Amino acid sequence: MNTRILVILSLLVGIGAVLHFIMPPIYGVTPDMMLAMMFIGIMLFPKLKYVGVLAIATGILSALTSNAPGGQIANFIEKPITALIFFALFLIVKDRVNIKIGVPVLTAVGTMISGSIFLSLALYVVGLMDGVFLLFFTTAVLPAAGLNTVLMIIIFPVVQQILKRSKPITV
Repeated sequence: MNTRILVILSLLVGIGAVLHFIMPPIYGVTPDMMLAMMFIGIMLFPKLKYVGVLAIATGILSALTSNAPGGQIANFIEKPITALIFFALFLIVKDRVNIKIGVPVLTAVGTMISGSIFLSLALYVVGLMDGVFLLFFTTAVLPAAGLNTVLMIIIFPVVQQILKRSKPITV
């Protein structure tokens, strides 16, 4: 593994952790801004080994910083699953769709997939599966998908420009 890429990925995870800390809760649920940084890392370095390391690191930090009931277990399980699904979707879409359209759409879809997996796991652990999923999905996951999409539209081109101007990375 390339050390320079690992450093960049760790910076993205760190930025995601900071965003996760400063993000205010919406209806008692804090949207997961670490996802946007994980998605950036996957799109910049689309190799399975980097996706795996990034997913595990993001899952651990998300679990440590989660204050949702059942969120520790759910985050640890959900992040690797979401990362692999997002990685597969990115590989399918990257050469077929314009990046300016693909990045926001993939971010929104990835956030909704992540939220669905997280809510299913967290609600199962807590034991509240009766009709609460749709409420949490509409009040927490959909706003998080919107925030992540806007964040990605702003940040992804900036990160691409920074990496283009820095020393080339051979993957």
